[in-house]
Amino acid sequence: MTLAHLVSIDEHTREDLVEILDSARSFDELLQRPLRKVPALRGKTIVNMFFENSTRTRLSFELAAKRLSADTVNFSASSSSTSKGETFIDTARNIEAMKADLIIVRHEYAGAADLLRRVCSSAVVNAGDGMHQHPTQALLDAYTLLDHFGRPAIDGLTGLTVAIIGDIAHSRVARSNIGCLTKLGATVRVAGPRTMLPADVESLGALPFPDVDSALDGVDAVMMLRIQKERLPAGRMASDSDYRNRFGLSVERAARLKEGACILHPGPINRGVELAPEVADSAQALVLDQVEHGVAVRMAVLYLLLSHRAEGEP
Repeated sequence: MTLAHLVSIDEHTREDLVEILDSARSFDELLQRPLRKVPALRGKTIVNMFFENSTRTRLSFELAAKRLSADTVNFSASSSSTSKGETFIDTARNIEAMKADLIIVRHEYAGAADLLRRVCSSAVVNAGDGMHQHPTQALLDAYTLLDHFGRPAIDGLTGLTVAIIGDIAHSRVARSNIGCLTKLGATVRVAGPRTMLPADVESLGALPFPDVDSALDGVDAVMMLRIQKERLPAGRMASDSDYRNRFGLSVERAARLKEGACILHPGPINRGVELAPEVADSAQALVLDQVEHGVAVRMAVLYLLLSHRAEGEP
C-alpha cells in the first residue's frame, strides 16, 4: 500500500487495489471455515464513527474488525456530544486521545474523511463522505466481479464492460466504482436521467449513453443504483413509476442481457423502482455476494493499513 489511509480510490495505484483484493481472497477463504477469526489485529482499537445511517457498511466493518480480533467501539452521532455543539474535529481528536489506532468515518459532507486524516494521527478509512467517495464499496464490487468471472486480482477486469445505471451525479458509489473498475481494466458505461448525470462523467473515465437499453447492450455486468433522494434537489425527480419504466431493470430488460451477465446493487434496494423484485431475487443478481464479500474486503483494508503502520511506515 502506497498510502497510510483509505480515503479515495483516486489516490491509490492499481497495485494498491490488487494488493487489497489479493488479501481479500485470503480472508474470504478464512471466512468459509468453521472458526472465522484470527489474531492479526489483537490489541488494536478500531472506532466506527458514523454520522449517517448505515446497515451493510457499519455491520460489515464491525464484523471485519472482530474477525481480526481488534477491539471495536461504535460511535453514534445522535447520542454523542456533537448533539451539544461539539465540532467534528474536536470529537475526532477526543476519540484519538483514547488511543484509537484506526477510525472509520461516514459523514454527510464530502471531504470529512480527508479532514479527519489531516488532524489525527490515527489511520483513517472512508466509509462514505457525501457525494464524494465510498472506496470499500468499490473494492468489494470489484472483488465480486473477479470472483464471479473466476479471475485473479493481478489479471484485473480487462475485457469486461460494466454499465452503471441510475443516479450517477449524487452517488459516491458510482464515482468510486468508475475509478476502481477502470484502473482494473474494465470499460464503464453510465446511463440515467439527464439531471442525474454529472457534466464531467467522461473525465472520470466513463462512457455516457443516451438511454438504458443501449447502455445494457452486450455488457458483462450491470450495477443498478438507487435514487439518492436525500441529496436530490427538489424538482429533479419524476414519480417512482416513471423512473421504473424509463430507467429500472425490469424482468424484460434483464432477459435481454448478454448470457452470463450479472447484476449488482450496493443497497439498499428500492424494489419495484430501480430493480424489479423478480430480478433482485434472480440467479443473475449478486447482491448478497456483494454483502458477503464486503467483510473479507474490509478485513483486508484494516489488516493492510494497521500492519503497515506496525512495520514503522508513516
